[in-house]
Amino acid sequence: MQLRVPPPPEPPAAGGRAERRRSARPSVGERVAGVRADLGRLAAPLAPYTRRLAPYARRLKPVYPRPGRTGWRRWMPSWRQWLGGVLTSFGLLGAFLVTAYALTDIPDNLNSYATQQDNVYFWSDGTPMARTGWVQRQAMPLKEIPQDVRWAVLAAENESFYSDPGISAKGITRALYRTVGSGDTEGGSTITQQYVKNVYLSQNRTIGRKFTEAMISLKLDNKMSKDEILEGYLNTSWFGRGTYGIQRAAQAYYGKDVSKLNASEAAMLASLLKGAGLYDPTLGQANHRRAVDRWNWILDRMVKIGKLSRAERESYGTFPEPLKVNPLYDTGEQSDYLVELASQYAKKAGHLTDKQFDLGGYQIYTTFDRNREKALTSAVTKARKQARHDDPKAAENGHYGAASVATDGRILAVYGGPDHRRQGYNESNATTVPAGTAFLPFVYAAGLEHGVHKTRGGPATPVTPQSVYDGDDGVPVTTPEGPYWDRSGKKVAAHNDGGRSYGSITLSQALAQSVNTPFMQLGMDTGLATVRQTAEASGLLPSSIGPQVPALSLGNSTPSAIRMASGYATFAAKGSHTEPYSIRRITRNGAPVALSTPRPRRAVGAQVAADVSEALADSFRAGHPAAAAAKPGAGGKAGTDEKGTAAWYAGTADSVSTAVVVYRIDLAKSLEPLPLQGLAGSGAENVPYNLWSAAMGLD
Repeated sequence: MQLRVPPPPEPPAAGGRAERRRSARPSVGERVAGVRADLGRLAAPLAPYTRRLAPYARRLKPVYPRPGRTGWRRWMPSWRQWLGGVLTSFGLLGAFLVTAYALTDIPDNLNSYATQQDNVYFWSDGTPMARTGWVQRQAMPLKEIPQDVRWAVLAAENESFYSDPGISAKGITRALYRTVGSGDTEGGSTITQQYVKNVYLSQNRTIGRKFTEAMISLKLDNKMSKDEILEGYLNTSWFGRGTYGIQRAAQAYYGKDVSKLNASEAAMLASLLKGAGLYDPTLGQANHRRAVDRWNWILDRMVKIGKLSRAERESYGTFPEPLKVNPLYDTGEQSDYLVELASQYAKKAGHLTDKQFDLGGYQIYTTFDRNREKALTSAVTKARKQARHDDPKAAENGHYGAASVATDGRILAVYGGPDHRRQGYNESNATTVPAGTAFLPFVYAAGLEHGVHKTRGGPATPVTPQSVYDGDDGVPVTTPEGPYWDRSGKKVAAHNDGGRSYGSITLSQALAQSVNTPFMQLGMDTGLATVRQTAEASGLLPSSIGPQVPALSLGNSTPSAIRMASGYATFAAKGSHTEPYSIRRITRNGAPVALSTPRPRRAVGAQVAADVSEALADSFRAGHPAAAAAKPGAGGKAGTDEKGTAAWYAGTADSVSTAVVVYRIDLAKSLEPLPLQGLAGSGAENVPYNLWSAAMGLD
């Protein structure tokens, strides 16, 4: 039997598995051949066209030195080559510009100076009082800017604005030549380009910034209308004197709104766009000459482009000299207190958030009377100076709060302190010292309005000005159940100033002579809750009302000067109270802002108010007969507290109520009142009365 033996296995290839993988790959030559084959297949359809263009391509191909030419001509390209190079360059440039335009986006975020505006505050007569904010700028809609103003700017800066594409090729070329050729820069921008620079870009003068400016300008010109661009430009341009925008420029240089400018004034302002440092005529003779020349040139340009008649041009023969100083001044000293009150009220009444208000653009027309504010501030300044001379130690911690409020609620004047930047504490709005006997009219009004209760739960007994009370010093305070006992177990008794007794006295006489004891008892008979209610209805803040104990009737409450004046104004307004307010109107860039304005409401009856006013007039006549004779119908009352920490005078004349308080507080330690130590003077002609008299125009 024969066996079949299998052949022996073949030996493995050298190099193993990796070597086998490498040997399976195509070589470099094979790969190149494959690529060529692929390209050949792709190029096959283009072959007929390539053969047709080949001769032209060969002609454009530079051959150097050029055959058939001699000398320098051998090295110069032919006209065909020149033409091809130029066309290729324009093609590449066009492709680059199209790509750059497509890739350029209009930025979403504007420069802060282009969006932020200032808030301007006006006196009650409409004249500027103060402004706040980092930037003097107020945006105005184009419809509020006269045509003469618009065309004065266009004649000066870009007369072809309404027909150009947003850029000036000539201007850009000139600017690039100056930048590259001499290391300097030059303008030549359209108004669209200037607007783009103002609101989107920096002021750096570089080729890169200029190119970006041109691209954005082209795109913006296609996106926005020409009027929108012009409006933005007029509201963001720099005019010098710290102002941005034509509205603030009009106010800074001519003290009027832009709507009141004529073509001559507009031409002067337009000249500032070339550089306020060189063309503000108030900065020197050289500036003045340049400004006059530029002004004349702009008016002539307006005639040339048909935007100003020859007759109008001839009427503007005299250069319109601007104001020497900017009337839109910063706040400072006393005006800061007015701004503080007005801004707080503006946000509350206008329902504005802090963020909205801080963005600016608001025109705030206050109720503050410039003349009254000046008289009040002057009087207090003199009193402070005299106090520092008489007793420097006492005067060091002296404070003088004062406010004048009209019967319709308008705050006309306040004195908040010597300088808000050194003392933010507002002395006119502080609720730190007791009202003392200046509070008695509210107790009197409560009794007259609601009557008294001699028995617990019984009906009210009417009270009149002729109702008689015990005016002796030390009279115990009683309730329907008997004497009133304090927490220490002692009977509470009322005391008059100096411990003086008056015997039986009518309520009207007691108020006129500031007798305390009848009113402490009247408060108990009327009900302390009712007294509190009447005081609050008349204008005092609930937070300032003192503890509901017998001393409430003698003024343990701590109203501010503003609120005390408001309360006395209620009596002069026949018992109708209007919450004090400091803003009569707000606009933002000319558009009105809705305000929640206070409305009058009944606090006490008209007859009750008349009775209180009559008693206050008697008090005024008794203490100051000469002044009362000169000012019929005026009434007022002094007020002191038991501890001698506050001296008041409050009263009304000609439908205006003023309250003045003098007190001492060491602000570095606490808000606890200190003894007056003679700071308020003595007698009827004391410091509070003298300040009140000056504020009311009686001195």
